[in-house]
Amino acid sequence: MSVIKVMSENLANKIAAGEVVEKCASVVKELVENSIDAKASNIKVNLQKGGLDSIEVIDDGIGMDEDDAILAFQRHATSKIYKDDDLFFIDTLGFRGEALPSIASVSEVVLETCMKDVGTHIHIKGGTLIEKKPSSARIGTKITITNLFYNTPARLKYLKSDTTELANITAFLEKESLAKPNISFTLTNNEKVIFKTSGSGNLLKSIHEIYGLNTSSKMIPIHALSDDFEIDGFIGKPELLKSSKSHMTTFINGRVVRNNEINRAINDAYYTYKPDGKYPIVIINIYVDPTLVDVNIHPTKQDVKISKMNNLYSLLYETIKNALYDSLLIPDAIPKEEADKIKNSFIPIDNYKDIEGSQTTFDFGDTKEPVKNEEFKTLVLHPVGLCLGTYIVCDNEDGIYLLDQHAAQERVNYENYLNNLKKEQVNITDLLIPINIELSQSDYLKFQMYHEVLEKMGFIWEEFGINTIIIKSHPFWLKTGYEEASIRKIIDLIINLEGNFDPIKFRENVAITLACKMAIKANEHISMLEIEGLLNNLVKCDNPYNCPHGRPTIIKFSIYDLEKMFKRAMN
Repeated sequence: MSVIKVMSENLANKIAAGEVVEKCASVVKELVENSIDAKASNIKVNLQKGGLDSIEVIDDGIGMDEDDAILAFQRHATSKIYKDDDLFFIDTLGFRGEALPSIASVSEVVLETCMKDVGTHIHIKGGTLIEKKPSSARIGTKITITNLFYNTPARLKYLKSDTTELANITAFLEKESLAKPNISFTLTNNEKVIFKTSGSGNLLKSIHEIYGLNTSSKMIPIHALSDDFEIDGFIGKPELLKSSKSHMTTFINGRVVRNNEINRAINDAYYTYKPDGKYPIVIINIYVDPTLVDVNIHPTKQDVKISKMNNLYSLLYETIKNALYDSLLIPDAIPKEEADKIKNSFIPIDNYKDIEGSQTTFDFGDTKEPVKNEEFKTLVLHPVGLCLGTYIVCDNEDGIYLLDQHAAQERVNYENYLNNLKKEQVNITDLLIPINIELSQSDYLKFQMYHEVLEKMGFIWEEFGINTIIIKSHPFWLKTGYEEASIRKIIDLIINLEGNFDPIKFRENVAITLACKMAIKANEHISMLEIEGLLNNLVKCDNPYNCPHGRPTIIKFSIYDLEKMFKRAMN
């Protein structure tokens, strides 16, 4: 007797539901994506107890007739692809035909939909049709899900609290609102509006509606085009950093996606603009020929594979890095909250330079060097002194400026080291007393793998006994009196090299490491002459606004900020 049998359709749907429907947010995702594919311009999600009691999605899309409304709950029934070749030209969010039958198999579903004169009402429980009848003629679809996982208790017990489920749903809808700024999204929980977007089509306005003025006023527009990709969107200034990657929002052809290589390109572009463990707020749309993207990897369709990823990496990296460099400004110590300025935020990207926060021109001393970051380069600062042995105090007619002496010195050192490391011709100097460096056996073997790196930097060395090297000459740019400490730091970096050697990243690591170790420390009192020298060196930097670890070198208390704190300005 045969022991292999074809499982029932309902059982197959329950199994598929394990991949498609993991939590309440999974249900909302599938239903909302169906509404988007149905060309809805208004989508409302109503929850009870974070979706644990009920999930209702209402849209004004094209709706369905009676036959399609029934067919939609059959597995692999879809209106979005019909033949094999369609998999290479997917332009809808859904296409697998698994979501509705999977949801219906583990819940109770009431569907009301209409596309012409007569609507259709369908009631399904556990995958079984309970009722079908005519309904009102409101164009669009309303679908209500209750009793989720009532017949799969193993999954029911893994649902989180209503607060956690609500947070997950909110996070998903926030991303969809950014992906589709032309659609108005409304989310309610227990009849209370959680958030609402206008559907204006203006991405910056959607960012404001989700994140608020303090974030939207500090976003930088980006746009770039290559032979294969187009990118468009906004990136946050380095002062807008988060502790998780969840605010790095990327879309491919309007689909919210997860891709480690895309995230790496974004993080690498922020390198030296942020500390490790912090992540930027970005909203980036990537447009590409569908044949270069495979979204059919997982039922959630969020994990994707991208052909020509190296080209996309380069485009993202260069575009973001250049935008950050062009938009660096001194951060205000107290964020401005004048609500009337938000009106100026909702303007076309081409006019974004007029938004508050765009660069303005000052005068810094009598430097005549060509400058790019005009605000600091032409700023007149009058040193007043040092407080707490750490912060340099300066003032001018616009307010008070505080500079972190360690961060400022780090920036000066970093650019000095990096510029020297980039030079092809290296001037070297002999050591009066050669420096012996003894290594462990494993470290010595690693050093031998990459010893050419040290030589190209201008170091002359020889083997000297067991697991020991002797440094005879070094490049002239090593700080006098710190030669041995610097050399040991560089050798440590060489020993820790892994995988493919990236000379650019290595030079940056060397510059960052040496810059920090050789900088003025906090609580180290320096003279007024040394303060003036540091300011003069900082103004010559390509980027004087933050240290290579991403911390600000300078912040500003405007006259208005000061008068407000001292109650001289009451508005």
